[in-house]
Amino acid sequence: LAWHDRLDAWNGDRAELEACWSGTGLSGWETKLPTWEPGQMVATRKASGAILKAVADVVPGLIGGGADLTANTGTELADQGIQSADDPGGRQIYFGVREHAMGAVMNGMALHGGSLPFGGTFFVFSDYMRPAVRLAALMGTKVLYSWTHDSVGLGEDGPTHQPVEHLASFRAMPGLSVLRPADANECAGAWRVAINATGPVALILSRQDLPVLVGTADNEGVARGAYVLVPADTPTPDLVLVGTGSEVHLCVAAAEVLAADGIDVQVVSMPSWDLFDAQEDHYRDHVLPVDAAILAVEAGASLGWDRYADDVVAIDRFGLSAPGAVALATLGFTVEGVVDRARTLLADLREDTL
Repeated sequence: LAWHDRLDAWNGDRAELEACWSGTGLSGWETKLPTWEPGQMVATRKASGAILKAVADVVPGLIGGGADLTANTGTELADQGIQSADDPGGRQIYFGVREHAMGAVMNGMALHGGSLPFGGTFFVFSDYMRPAVRLAALMGTKVLYSWTHDSVGLGEDGPTHQPVEHLASFRAMPGLSVLRPADANECAGAWRVAINATGPVALILSRQDLPVLVGTADNEGVARGAYVLVPADTPTPDLVLVGTGSEVHLCVAAAEVLAADGIDVQVVSMPSWDLFDAQEDHYRDHVLPVDAAILAVEAGASLGWDRYADDVVAIDRFGLSAPGAVALATLGFTVEGVVDRARTLLADLREDTL
C-alpha cells in the first residue's frame, strides 16, 4: 500500500514511468515506426537502426547498445546520452567486446525492472552470449537482441563470420521468439512485435541491402509469423514458395518466372516459426495449403524445415570467403537456382503420384 501511495503521489510524467516499468511504449508509440517505399534498397540492420532512433523518445525504457559493434549493428541511441558515472541517465551502453557480459547485464536490468534492455552483435557471435540468452528464455526476461550479418551474404569475412546453424539452434530454444524480417518494413513489424512482447526476442538482420517489397508494410502479417505476400491465382496453388529474411525477394522473382510457365504459385514470407506455430489451424492451412508443393528458401541450415516444406534450398555446410552476392550464388541462392529447384520438386511429386 505504501508503494501505491508513493506512485499516486508521483509528480513526474506518470505515463513515462509506467511505460518504463512495463517495458513498452507511450500511448500511440507505434505511429512513430517508419515506413519505406517499395523498390528502395535497405539492409535490415540499417532499417533497425532507423527504427530505434525513431521510437527512442516514445519507448522511454529502451537502453542498450552493441558489443563493440554499435555502428555495424544499428544499435545506436543517438542523442540519448552515454551511460556512465558522469551520466547515469544515459541510455547508450558501450558494452565492449563482451557478448556474454552484455547478455548478463541485459538480464539483470530486465529483472530489476524499469527498463527495456537491448543489445546487438554479429549473429555468429551470439555463440559467445548463448548461456545468458538461455537464461533469459528460461526466466522470461524481456530483452531484445539485434543480431546482424545473418548469413553468407555478409561476404568476404568468410566462414568464421558466416552463421549457418545459428537460426536452427535458436529456434530450438524454448521461450525465445526469433524473427528474420524480409525487408525494412517487415523489420518495423518485427520491432513492433518485440516491444509488445512479454519475453526475450531475437531479431535476425542482414548486412546487405535488400529490396523493399510490395505488400510488406502491413505489420499484422509479421505478428502472425507468416503470411501470404503474393497470392496464387486459385485457392489451390500448384506451388508455395516460402522464404525468410533476405531470401524472400528471390521467391517473389522466382514466382514470376514460374507463373510465366503457367504454374500457379503462392509466395509466403515467414519471419517467425514460433509466432506462426501459435496461429489457428485454419490460418496456417491458408498460408501453407496442405495439397500444394512447398519449397522453402533460407540461407541457413535445413534442419527443421521438413515440418513445413517438401524441399528446401538451404546451406548444410560452412560458407566461403567471397563477396556476399557471389557466396550466395555459389550456394544456389539465385532466381534461377530457386526456379530449377521448384521445377525439380514439382516433377518429383508428379512422378510419385503416377
